[in-house]
Formats: sequence, structure tokens, C-alpha cells
Amino acid sequence: MIKTVAIQGVRGSFHHIVSQEFFKNPVEAIECSTFDRVVDSLITKECDAAIMALENSIAGSIIPNYALINKFGLHIVGEHYIDIQQNLMALPNQTIMDIKEVYSHPMALLQCTEFFKLHPHIKLIEDKDTAEVAQRIQEQQLKGVGAIASLMAAELFKLEVIAASIQTIQVNETRFVVVMRKNSEVPETEINKASVRFEADHKRGSLAAILNVMSDCKLNLTKIQSLPIVETPWKYAFFVDVTFETYNDFKKAKSIIDIMAQNFKVLGEYKNAKK
Repeated sequence: MIKTVAIQGVRGSFHHIVSQEFFKNPVEAIECSTFDRVVDSLITKECDAAIMALENSIAGSIIPNYALINKFGLHIVGEHYIDIQQNLMALPNQTIMDIKEVYSHPMALLQCTEFFKLHPHIKLIEDKDTAEVAQRIQEQQLKGVGAIASLMAAELFKLEVIAASIQTIQVNETRFVVVMRKNSEVPETEINKASVRFEADHKRGSLAAILNVMSDCKLNLTKIQSLPIVETPWKYAFFVDVTFETYNDFKKAKSIIDIMAQNFKVLGEYKNAKK
């Protein structure tokens, strides 16, 4: 049973929210300042599992996290989607004109660019984590400073929401994955999604041939992401997510692709959270 989970950020962060929503039983969240620290805590067995954001519907893929999962041979055992509502918050009894600086995670700032174009007097500053900024404002009683974070962070750190749901696109979802040091024991009858990595031959039609195998085996391609291979300039690895009706369809495709592709690796077999 998973009892401890590493998260990037502090209480009130979106990773913390996922840790509360995904698991059936209560888990202890281990707060980490960076994703490197999240992975390190998993590798050194300080925790049973870790939560990592992989992509956002506005800002796109979080490439460094793909690289970390691949580098350390982590296994994706589940996924969770949450609606990201970004809120501008500060110490009570201040208006937006009182706010001179706003600190937040780069991804949060990117999601709220149009809102801040309407308030050019505010300086935007990148920081490590959304909720950690909210915590710092409360602990240091920083007036004139705002944070972009969740409503949970505002409640936990007793901040006042000056403007709610300030993200540029209101439908703003992030996909998080739960990773472990080894595959979970999900029954084959429940597995209907897989994440794989492979390298294609550097010649015409190689990638298309692999994708055709997936199609012929009744796999539905839901995501494809390329990542440069550092040791070999201008060559790429491909990270692919597929869904399927039966696990046998995936096993058939896997056996064929394993022969066709280079460095083929299954990163995870799990239950699709997106219906």
C-alpha cells in the first residue's frame, strides 16, 4: 500500500491536491522544492510513489519531467487530471492596485499572461512553486506582493483572493502521473492505457511504420512527444501514449514494435483516467 508520496511544492499546491484526490487511502505528502528532488526521494526510497505534472492544456508538455522519468527508469502507474483554476491572492485588505509584484511558478505565469496585460504596473517574477509563494507572503507578511495559486492555498495560508480564475483560457487542465520504482500490479483486465518510449531508424518512413502498427493493432494514439537524445545531436526519442479496448491488442503491438524500434521501453501500463 502507498503511504508516502513525494510532491513538488508545499501544502496547497496542485500536486498536493492530486495527492489528496487520487489515492483511496490517506497518504503523507513529502514536500520537495524541485522535480529533481521528487525523483531523488523516490529513488532513495524516502517515499513509496511520486506525483509529476506532465502536460497542461494551455502551456503544453513539461519536457524535463519526461526526461526524468526516462533517465531514472520510473514506471507510470496511474494518471489524474485536475481543472487548474489560477487565483491572484495577497494579504487581506489590499486591492489589485496595491500589488506591485506577483511571484509564481513559470507555468502559472504563462497561463495568466492576458490577465496581467491589463495590469502593466505589476511585475511578474518566476518562482519555484505556487503555494510556496502564498506561504511566504503569510509568514513574512509581505504587503504589495501577490501569489498565483489554488483556492486551497489561499485558505491554508489565510490570504484574500483579489481575482479568481485569471487563467487566459478558462478550460485549463493539467495531466499528472503517479510514478513508482516498479510497475504496479494492475490486473490486465483493468489496463487500457500505456505509455511507451522508442527511437526510430533515421530514415524515411520509420516512424510512420511504427504508428501504422499501432493503428493495425487497434491502439488509439492519444499523445506523441519527441525528446532530443543528448548524446546524438538531431536524433530524437518518441514518447507515445495509447489507449486500447483489450490488453491483448497492446501486447500484440508491443511485440512487433519491440522488433522494429530501437531502445523500446514501456514506461507504464495503467487505467485511463480520462473518459
